[in-house]
Amino acid sequence: MMRRTWILLTVVLVLAGIAVYQNKSKQSEALAASADMLPKPGFTAPTLELPDLNDNKVAIGGKQDKLVLINFWASWCYPCELEAPDMEELSQAYGGRVDLYGINATSYDKERQAREFVDEQKLTFPILMDRDGNATDLYKVSSFPTSLLIDSQGIVRERITGVISRQEWQERIDKWLKVEDDQKAAA
Repeated sequence: MMRRTWILLTVVLVLAGIAVYQNKSKQSEALAASADMLPKPGFTAPTLELPDLNDNKVAIGGKQDKLVLINFWASWCYPCELEAPDMEELSQAYGGRVDLYGINATSYDKERQAREFVDEQKLTFPILMDRDGNATDLYKVSSFPTSLLIDSQGIVRERITGVISRQEWQERIDKWLKVEDDQKAAA
């Protein structure tokens, strides 16, 4: 009877060991795959809702009516300060055809300073607050500014880390607006 118990216990332990081993290899495969799935050109932009400066929820990612430019920034980020006037001008120039959202990395910033930054820069496009860091994590943002241009189907078309000139932005936006127009005309 005692021998049978030991054999049964050994079989259970071996099977448990095999299950743990298989689970760990699947988990590491999943982690490796997810590291590759950051929102980069050709991949779908993650969807989520963030509060704006008045605590109204705004949905980003996924299918939209038009091209979307998302700009992750922080008030302490000097390149973000340099880029802010260009973002405001792009918002004004493309207001009817492109939705521009500034996402403050509030989990790395102070909300009061972020609000002061918006006032000082006279930003009029929607500013969203990433208070818990979910957007920064989902979009795999590790430096500021980071911007993504997302087409109306929710596919990331451009991912820019750092600052580029307003003219470069205009060329990229114009290119993707033309692609969108061509797709609508062909449909």
